[in-house]
Amino acid sequence: MRPTVAAIVAALILAGCGAGADDEREPAAYPFPEAPAPADGPLAPAVEAALGALVRSAVAGGGLDGQALAAVAASGDARLAWLVSDLLRFVQAREPEKRLVAAFESLTGVDPRADPSFPESAWRSVTNHLIAWDTPAPPGYRERKAELYLAVEPGWEPFFADAGSDIDWRLVSWGGVLIDDRRLGDDEPCPRGCIPALDDPGLTGAEDGGWYPDERIVFGVVVGGEPVAFPRNIMEVHEMVNLTVGGRRLGIPYCTLCGSAQAYLTDSVPAGLATPLLRTSGLLSRSNKLMYDLETGSALDTFTGRALSGPLHDRRVVLEQTTVETATWGEWKAAHPGTRIVAEDGGIGREYELDPLGGRDDDGPIFPVGDVDPRLPVQAQVVGVIAPGGGPVAFPADQARAALAGGEPVVLGEVELVAGGGGLRARTPDGEPLAAHQSFWFAWSQFHPGTDVWSPLGARRPAG
Repeated sequence: MRPTVAAIVAALILAGCGAGADDEREPAAYPFPEAPAPADGPLAPAVEAALGALVRSAVAGGGLDGQALAAVAASGDARLAWLVSDLLRFVQAREPEKRLVAAFESLTGVDPRADPSFPESAWRSVTNHLIAWDTPAPPGYRERKAELYLAVEPGWEPFFADAGSDIDWRLVSWGGVLIDDRRLGDDEPCPRGCIPALDDPGLTGAEDGGWYPDERIVFGVVVGGEPVAFPRNIMEVHEMVNLTVGGRRLGIPYCTLCGSAQAYLTDSVPAGLATPLLRTSGLLSRSNKLMYDLETGSALDTFTGRALSGPLHDRRVVLEQTTVETATWGEWKAAHPGTRIVAEDGGIGREYELDPLGGRDDDGPIFPVGDVDPRLPVQAQVVGVIAPGGGPVAFPADQARAALAGGEPVVLGEVELVAGGGGLRARTPDGEPLAAHQSFWFAWSQFHPGTDVWSPLGARRPAG
């Protein structure tokens, strides 16, 4: 008997194979070919039937239906390449992968093997093409994708069920783990394999933080005059913390793939809504975790705090952000001697390695992101800010630090960057604080297209 999609996923989780690619990757400039002209209108009944048979064969585990795949490929409808991409995400065997790649070529007229990243991951290469082309989804795409994905994790059903959501299902992929649906304060490991949020962790004073080396990175927040440091090694394991700081309730997601920790004031939602309890869904959108609220089942854009589905989306919720500074522990505690830090065991009796990911994300995105804004290197660290007028601004972090250390101002339009507790903070020219956080450039630029980029030479680098 051949394995079902769910069995394949279980094997991938046990093997720790989340990305479907190895770590020997080097970002390479690749000019995506001209986008194929997509079809328009409804699918032919025969093609619709073939799609259904193809997805059902993948879910049932009897091997891909060859006749159905051939009928889909023969349609020449580039929109159907999105379902080919989805199937590639879960394929382990070489022969089915080759057949799916051949189908992609038939549908788009493009051989993805010209992409230097193809040998590392056919799925990532194929999906990058589709994102870069902004290929439209075929009719009924959400429903077809749901058939495949809900065979992996039934807990994703509320996201797929919301037909009026703002989730762009083309950009959603499986992140290699399942949904974290544990209740508040449950500190047991996820039995089926999720990234477990850390709720109300134990905090200690700086004097008890000697277990964490001074040169290691922390993510620091100050709310209500209360500073707290979150060690990166603990955040790499949990990727989400819910706690109270300075009398405010915070949800702090850390997207390891984006190099981005953000702090949301979850108690600022409209009246009548419960304070969100943020969790990791196990899904990604362009290499950024798709978080969700356990209380309402609403999906949220981790990078912007905007609700995408469910009751929070119905109320047009956008979570309020506060600044997160990325600094070394030595710098942070020197600037904030009264700081607290998450306890060595997280307050749950767990042991944490100092470098649990081993530099996994240092060499470029390991999940699909499409084309990347070329103004800065893909993995350049930037401090991102939304200016008072609503426009996004990015400051290359290393260059900004060097300029400030040399006594030079770092200002672009309505935003000024200043040195904080070892990190960088943003404010208006008249001193009003602005929420800011650090991330990889590819992440900031794709979620804030059209962002302005500060240059140390004083020249603004507008979007091309």
